[in-house]
Amino acid sequence: MATIFLALGLVLIVEGLVYALAPSLVEQLLASLRALPDDQRRLIGLAALAFGVVLVWCGKMLGA
Repeated sequence: MATIFLALGLVLIVEGLVYALAPSLVEQLLASLRALPDDQRRLIGLAALAFGVVLVWCGKMLGA
């Protein structure tokens, strides 16, 4: 359970930093995403999901 809280906390830290340091960049990114077709957005989401799973797996293998 502690690992879940740690992971969620790290996600919120990274998300918060992005919005705090570069809010206009977030706006541009969202506009670019709106211009993409649904299939491409879905593929980007699946790629991010797969990359996240690999990172978690690597972290667990390293003893986190």
